[in-house]
Amino acid sequence: MEFTGTGPTPLFTQSSDAVSRFEYLAEAGSTNDVLVGHATGADAATWPDLSVVVTDNQTRGRGRLGRTWLAPTGKSLAISVLLRPMLRNGEMLSLEHFGWFPLLAGAAMTRAVRTVVAASEVPIQDLREVETPSHEVTLKWPNDVLIDGYKVSGILSELLPTADGLVIGAGLNVSLDEHDLPTLTATSLSLVTGNNPEPDAVLAGYLTELSTLYRAFVAAEGDPVASGLLEAVTELCGTLGTQIRVELPGGDDLVGIATALDLGGRLIVRNQANDELQAVAAGDVTHLRY
Repeated sequence: MEFTGTGPTPLFTQSSDAVSRFEYLAEAGSTNDVLVGHATGADAATWPDLSVVVTDNQTRGRGRLGRTWLAPTGKSLAISVLLRPMLRNGEMLSLEHFGWFPLLAGAAMTRAVRTVVAASEVPIQDLREVETPSHEVTLKWPNDVLIDGYKVSGILSELLPTADGLVIGAGLNVSLDEHDLPTLTATSLSLVTGNNPEPDAVLAGYLTELSTLYRAFVAAEGDPVASGLLEAVTELCGTLGTQIRVELPGGDDLVGIATALDLGGRLIVRNQANDELQAVAAGDVTHLRY
C-alpha cells in the first residue's frame, strides 16, 4: 500500500492489503471531488483500484439529493474510495451491476459500526441470561447506517466522468456531541458508546469490510448471489419487513411494506394502495412507525 499525507497525524498508517493507495488530507472541500480529480487527471494511472482519500475536516461535503454534509473539525471522517472493477478478462464490470456498489459500501460500514458498538457493550455476567445487544445497528436502504434508528453514516456514490469506474464517499459521525449533530435524527459513535472510538480502528474496519465484499463481488462478475452480497445486505438491512414511505424521483410517494431486494439491488415494496409489488431503484426512504 502506498501512503501519502499532509496532516500532522495521518490516519490508517498501518500496512493493509485492503487498499492500494491511501492519502490523508488535513482538510478537503470534498474528498469525492479530490479523488475524482486524481482518478481522471494527468496522473490517473497512479491512482489504481481501491485508492482512498480521507480527511477529518471536510468543508464542502455533499450528501444524496443535493444535501450538504458538514461536521466540526476532527469529529467525523470523510472517506472516499476509488473503484475500477475489472474482470479477469481485462474488461470492466458492466455498468448494470453498479447499482450494488452503494449497498456494498453501506453493508461494509454497517459491519464496521456494529463491531465498534459491540465492543462497547457491557458483557452479561449471568450466563443463564440471553445476551442481546443494547443497540441495533442496521443498514437503511440504500446507503445510510442507523444506530437505534438514528443516522451515524451516509454514502454517496459517483460515476467517474470517464465512466471507467466510480468513487464511493462515506461520512461517519465519530465524536460529535448533541450540539454538533446536524439533525434531530442523527447520532455519533461517541454518543452511543459513551466514549471516543479510535478513528483509525473504525476506518480500518470499514476499508477491510469494503475490500472483502468488493473483491468477492467482482470475482463473481457482479453476481450478487454467487458473491454472497445479496445475502449480506439482506441480513443487515433494517428497511426490509418495515412500513416505509418512498419519495420517488418524480415527486410521487410510495407507501407500503419493504419485502425484499431484487437481483439489481432494487427495493421491492408492496404498495399499500393496490397490494402490488413495485421495484424502487432510487428514492428517499422514511421508516414509518405507528
